[in-house]
Amino acid sequence: MSDTLSELEQQARALPAEERARLVEVLLDSLRGTEIAEIEAEWQREIADRLAAYDRGETQTFAAEEVFAEARRLAK
Repeated sequence: MSDTLSELEQQARALPAEERARLVEVLLDSLRGTEIAEIEAEWQREIADRLAAYDRGETQTFAAEEVFAEARRLAK
């Protein structure tokens, strides 16, 4: 590890948790390509569409207990 990177790491570790979390977000965003950003944007649209359909009562819902019970049944 270079001296500069070591110094940055020490400085980052000294930050409050909230600022470290923001730094992580900024650094991860810098690594993401356009393709990933487009996929994430599409997922956000899908989530919004599904939530709106739920709010309008257009979707069938299932209790978590039923879903997990079915998953356990199918895994056997």
